Amino acid sequence: MNFKAVLFDLHDTLAYLENPLRSEEVSDFLLRHGYEVYPQSWDAASHYVGMVDYPKHGYSNRQAFLKQILRRLDVEVDSVALEKLVQLYDCRNRYSLFSDATPAVRQAKQLGLKTAIVTTIPDFAFSSAIMPIRDYFDTVMTGRRAACEKSNPSMHKQTLEELETIPEQAMMIGDELLVDIRIPKRLGMHTILLDRSNEYKNKPHEADKKAKTLTEAMTIVEEWHKQG
Repeated sequence: MNFKAVLFDLHDTLAYLENPLRSEEVSDFLLRHGYEVYPQSWDAASHYVGMVDYPKHGYSNRQAFLKQILRRLDVEVDSVALEKLVQLYDCRNRYSLFSDATPAVRQAKQLGLKTAIVTTIPDFAFSSAIMPIRDYFDTVMTGRRAACEKSNPSMHKQTLEELETIPEQAMMIGDELLVDIRIPKRLGMHTILLDRSNEYKNKPHEADKKAKTLTEAMTIVEEWHKQG
C-alpha cells in the first residue's frame, strides 16, 4: 500500500496538560462564590458541552464555553466570578507539546506524507500550544469543524477527504482505543496505539502496532512507508 497521510491525536499524543484543573477545584471555587455546583455535575455538564454543544454550535473562547456549561447546570454566575473562573482555567488548563512532538511531525513531512490533527477539543484550548508545529499540518480537524465528536466516524472521514486520501493510504496515531484505534481501523486505516505510560503490557489486538513514544511510532510509520 502506498501510504500518503498520517493523522495525529492531540490530547496525550502531541500535547498534554501538566496540571489540569480538577472538577473538585472548580466546585470549591464556585461554592466559595456562593454557587452550588458539585464535581459530578460539573463533569457531566462539561462532557455534554464538549461532545454535543460545541460540535453543534461552536464557542470561540473559553468564556463562552464555560458559560454554556453553567447554562446546562442552570446556574447564572456574575461576571466577576466568571472572569476569575476563566483565568483559573487559562492558568491551569494550558497545553504543552511533548518533546517528541515536533521531531515526529517534521519527520512525517520529510517522508512526504500529508498530516492532520484530529481532536474533539476546542481549538481555543490548544491553538497556542501547537503554534511551533502548526505549519507542519495540512489540516486540523476539530469537533466544531467536523460538526461531531470523535467517536463519530465522520470526523476521520472528513479529515481524509481534506487530505485527498483514502483510509487504506492513511495511518492514525493516538492513545485512546476507541477513537484513535477501533474507529480508524474499521474505516480501513493502519493504526498505532501510543502508550506512553505502558498501560498495556501487550499490544491490544485492535491496534496494528503499539509504541511508547512518538519517536518509536514514527519509526513504524517510516517502515510502513518504505514497504509501501
